[in-house]
Amino acid sequence: MIGRRCRSLAALGALLVAAALFVAPAAGAKTVGSRPEGIPLSGPGFNTHRGPHGEVDINVCSQAISAGSAHCDAHIRTDARSLSAHPARKGGSSPSVIGNEGAYDPAYLQSAYNVAAAAAAHGGGAGQIVAIVDAYDDPYVASNLAYYRSFFGLSPCPSGAVSHSATGCTFEKVNQNGIAGSYPKGNSSWGVEISLDVEMVSAICPACQILLVEANNSSIENLGGAVNTAVRLGANVVSNSYGGGEFSSEPTYTAAYYDHPGVAVTVAAGDSGYGAEYPASSTDVTAVGGTSLTQLTNTGARNGSETAWSGSGAGCSAYEPKPSWQLDSGCLARTVSDVSAVADPNTGVWVYDTYGTHGWAIYGGTSVATPIIGAFYALAGNALGSRATPASYLYAAPSALYDVTSGSDGSCSPTSSYLCIAGPGYDGPTGLGTPGGEPDSIAAFSGTPPPPPTPTAPSAPSSLTATAGSEQVALSWTASSGYPTPTYTVERSTTNATEGFSVVASGLASTGYTNTGLTNGVTYYYRVVASNEAGTSAPSPVASATPVQAAKVPGAPQNLTASTASGRGVNLAWAAPLENGGSAITSYELYRGTRSGRESAYRSIGCTELACTYNDTNTRRGTVYYYETAAVNTVGTGPRSNEAHAQAK
Repeated sequence: MIGRRCRSLAALGALLVAAALFVAPAAGAKTVGSRPEGIPLSGPGFNTHRGPHGEVDINVCSQAISAGSAHCDAHIRTDARSLSAHPARKGGSSPSVIGNEGAYDPAYLQSAYNVAAAAAAHGGGAGQIVAIVDAYDDPYVASNLAYYRSFFGLSPCPSGAVSHSATGCTFEKVNQNGIAGSYPKGNSSWGVEISLDVEMVSAICPACQILLVEANNSSIENLGGAVNTAVRLGANVVSNSYGGGEFSSEPTYTAAYYDHPGVAVTVAAGDSGYGAEYPASSTDVTAVGGTSLTQLTNTGARNGSETAWSGSGAGCSAYEPKPSWQLDSGCLARTVSDVSAVADPNTGVWVYDTYGTHGWAIYGGTSVATPIIGAFYALAGNALGSRATPASYLYAAPSALYDVTSGSDGSCSPTSSYLCIAGPGYDGPTGLGTPGGEPDSIAAFSGTPPPPPTPTAPSAPSSLTATAGSEQVALSWTASSGYPTPTYTVERSTTNATEGFSVVASGLASTGYTNTGLTNGVTYYYRVVASNEAGTSAPSPVASATPVQAAKVPGAPQNLTASTASGRGVNLAWAAPLENGGSAITSYELYRGTRSGRESAYRSIGCTELACTYNDTNTRRGTVYYYETAAVNTVGTGPRSNEAHAQAK
């Protein structure tokens, strides 16, 4: 996304966007005073972001909050194209439109993240209670959830008491004290976040129990209290799509509200680009970053790709210590994030809401990614009673995740660039990667490392090249396949390409080797063999090279003489150097002065003969001139000759 950190909007644009989104909900919607409830998308803390193809999005909750409070991390698309779009019941769209008519529905998300394979591992999340913690009340969440699930063909999720023994979805809503029927005051912005959260859990884990715990307000103290209530009511997973700036006393809040061993507490990393937020920076939660997702089909299999979303939160905590399971070296404290999923509003998801908006809209933010990751912990059958932090499960089986290797979320120190730039392995914006790895990602969320692959013998190394230098040959080749990762043996012959080979190096882990101490002018033949515990490969194709003396600057010209010209000036003569440095002489540099030992560069003489002469006529009669010369080849200029002088005529 372009301009993620943009903090201003032209006045006219702000008015137009606010008018477009400050809309009345469906018939029967709640009213406040004399106006319908709606999302107030203008004023302090609302920031417009523009995408590369005309997309526009705005954060749903104001980010102008006090210390110790949180904002929700949902973003809504407000460009005209998204406002006029609606999903199709059967999904799919033209090839030029992403997902289901511009955004992803459950079928696309399940395909992108290989949910079918993951769901098969532990009963599809049946009996798992996924708690959603948000601030304030959404009075229409149950009806919105029912419509979303019905529209996309998901099983019903009737209201009732959640239970670990249930086989299908049940939806229960309570306040932060765990009481149903007595809810906090409504808030349309947080209401949108609530709809988004419960619908994303439904998209990934339709059989999961959904427990919504509504905090009295958006203070960390009340939101944290709601987390404690969710755990007390038996939640296997607690999803938190909110955050705010770090503060010095946050470790105290971590101990009081987010330290729940065995419960998968997922927290959004934030949507303002590089920089750590709380409670994602807590040592006891799974911090969830964001990606831009391109998934081409909804047929159940992953066929797309992901890059780091430019808005994803990431970074090094200022106050939280390093958990034992995090091993990155560029941050001595807690590093955000651990894992990631789709969050870019430009590749957003469909959400149905009638409390703060008119119905269907396209959303993004790490608010989307957080309940998706929470649902994966449920699909893995997260069992209560463990003393481990579920975030550590990811680090025990990183190969089960899809590694996101490109994209960034801002600027950070060049010495710790992985904190803001995605690359192979762990990075800040995307953590260890996203669900969707092979075969099903469940090992990353279950605490059980996947079994190692069956050992296989390596293939023959390929693309062997040999590059000659002086008394050495540098070799490089393409790595072999096989498990475990093979090592390499280099063999050499001076006879020919088919016989006389002997080992010159073995046990090499890299795909390059330089053979030194060779004789210039001799041709050497090389081949490489790969081996591991399962066997040894056939040799690579043979490559050969002949070391040669490296070129250097030529020696000094010989026998420079100077004499008074019979006509005008001074006549000069010299012989070529005894050594040309291995590269033909192309010219000579002539140095001249009127005092001995004070010659300076005068001019270039284009002579390439074994003996050279030059008549210097740019002289003053009767003046004695002193000369030196130096030979030049393709490497450079050599040392100067002897000095010679003569009086000019």
